[in-house]
Amino acid sequence: MWLPRYIYESIPFYYVVIGASLIAAMFYVDIWYWPEICAGAGVAFLVLGLVLLLRRKGYRASRSRLDFDRT
Repeated sequence: MWLPRYIYESIPFYYVVIGASLIAAMFYVDIWYWPEICAGAGVAFLVLGLVLLLRRKGYRASRSRLDFDRT
């Protein structure tokens, strides 16, 4: 499935925002195990967003070096 570039580039930021929102919601929700669920999901989304950002940055940096070395 192909996504438009602006959507593809913004996915990691959406993950980080969702993770931060879930962590913030943890402080306001006090029903059953929802604070723990929000905390776990929030941390997972934050980690996923940061991993995507760092992986893309590393891949793009390696591609530019390889292209530079070939010329």
